[in-house]
Amino acid sequence: MTRTLAGKTVLMSGGSRGIGLAIALRAARDGANVVMLAKTAVPHPKLEGTVHTAVEEIERTGGKGLAVVGDVRNEDDVRTAVNAAVSAFGGIDIVVNNASAIDLSSAEQLEMKRYDLMQDINTRGTFLLSKAAIPHLRAADNPHILTLSPPLNLAPHWVGKHLGYTLSKYGMSLCTIGLAEELAADGIAANSLWPRTLIDTAAVRNVVGGAGQARSPQIMADAAYAVLTRDARTCTASLFIDDEVLLDEGVTDLSVYSPAGFEGDLALDIFVDAA
Repeated sequence: MTRTLAGKTVLMSGGSRGIGLAIALRAARDGANVVMLAKTAVPHPKLEGTVHTAVEEIERTGGKGLAVVGDVRNEDDVRTAVNAAVSAFGGIDIVVNNASAIDLSSAEQLEMKRYDLMQDINTRGTFLLSKAAIPHLRAADNPHILTLSPPLNLAPHWVGKHLGYTLSKYGMSLCTIGLAEELAADGIAANSLWPRTLIDTAAVRNVVGGAGQARSPQIMADAAYAVLTRDARTCTASLFIDDEVLLDEGVTDLSVYSPAGFEGDLALDIFVDAA
């Protein structure tokens, strides 16, 4: 099997910046088509990038991009994005569920509107975008659904922290397991991918902290690329960790993903125990 995404059409939720954009640009290097469904039509005062600047980067990198301004919580917007991808590029080969909301408040302190936002974007958005693309994935060669969600670590110290966020992210991973089983006969892969360490993104800098002990988003992009170029009939139903994927690919030196000159201990991401 040829390890390339050339000519493939990727439908992604979010992706204006951070991990999603890194994955999109890695696909674009092969000449992939990337359709982005995101709300960021205009610049945010505190965050870099919009869906339009992301598409510009994709095209500069060698791919073809299409921006669809919309909300993954809205079924009409999702259907519009699916139809736009099919109209522009003839089909959909890959779905990347990247959009996510985060609030690490305790159960007592979490406002229900924030709880609902996380459930709607994270779990519902993953379900909806995947569901809407299924008919087109069936027609694709080597179709994949990749969701950026964690291993289902049921250790109480994880489940007991930031319960609202945990429920929404674990819901995404349950979507992976369920879709993999439901779509196995169609040869459609469904997998999740999560970082071993913190990744230097706006969410980490603004919400979690510890960006100085975080790896570059490129490690997630390279791991996603490896998964998405594997045989969909045999690579499915896994909740992958980025460095384990790269190790399977023969990559043993991960220092390139660490901050320049960094020699300390990287910060583990949430839901991940030490290797």
